[in-house]
Amino acid sequence: MQDFLSNILRWSTVTNLIDILVVWYVVYRLIMLVRGTKAVQLLKGVFVIVAIKVVSLILQLHTVGYMVDMIITWSVPAMVIIFQPEIRRGLEHLGRGSVLPWTRTDEHQQEERLVKELDKAIQYMSKRRIGALITIQQNTGLEDYIETGIPIDADVSGELLINIFIPNTPLHDGAVIIRDNRIAVAAAYLPLSESSLIPKELGTRHRAAVGISEVTDALTVVISEETGGVTVTTNNHLIRDLTRTDYLKLFKAQLIPQDTEKQNRFQTFFSDLKRKGGTKR
Repeated sequence: MQDFLSNILRWSTVTNLIDILVVWYVVYRLIMLVRGTKAVQLLKGVFVIVAIKVVSLILQLHTVGYMVDMIITWSVPAMVIIFQPEIRRGLEHLGRGSVLPWTRTDEHQQEERLVKELDKAIQYMSKRRIGALITIQQNTGLEDYIETGIPIDADVSGELLINIFIPNTPLHDGAVIIRDNRIAVAAAYLPLSESSLIPKELGTRHRAAVGISEVTDALTVVISEETGGVTVTTNNHLIRDLTRTDYLKLFKAQLIPQDTEKQNRFQTFFSDLKRKGGTKR
């Protein structure tokens, strides 16, 4: 038993364990980084090439093997070019210190500021019945939809959001997408839901909000230009006519807590709201 414990506690064993944990964490962060983006499809293509290489070695297909080797040789610079947005995003996360779980205090302050600025914009536009569509990226990437918009890359502020959605301005038609607590683009196109459960009186903005919630975990805010009502969609839930207290509670549950707490807090909030009769679909 003592020999067994001494072997476990050997420095080489400890370093091997640390090595495995670091590699596991890096792989996990890379998966989360490319989740929901075009990079996922490209990674599938990489796995297909690797499979072809293995088959060519087994069956002694020399010409096929040579062609695959050439592809692999040139794949490194190609991958840097193809995955440039994801690499940049990862380096930005690293620079902000948000990769390590014990260095996220600053990120939480940014999320609290995001909620504050969203509240400012929603209050202004709701009272004046200015239509708006704001989507906030969470775990699933929104790169495909960001590419359809006009780049902004600015800090989130209530004044900027209000200015974007002022009627008859170039950017008011379409969605604002917020990524990493910054306004990534405006006038972006979101997929329209074909669900028959959506009330007929709701327009294109609401269908787009439901559509993006069907394919991603994004949080989307809609302000009706007919009634000024505030609607939020997330995880295929459509929550209509929210009061200021209700949507602030939802924002704090979804945007500010740690990832492990988000789903439980949202389910609790959604259940409470449903009991009050505050959700419609």
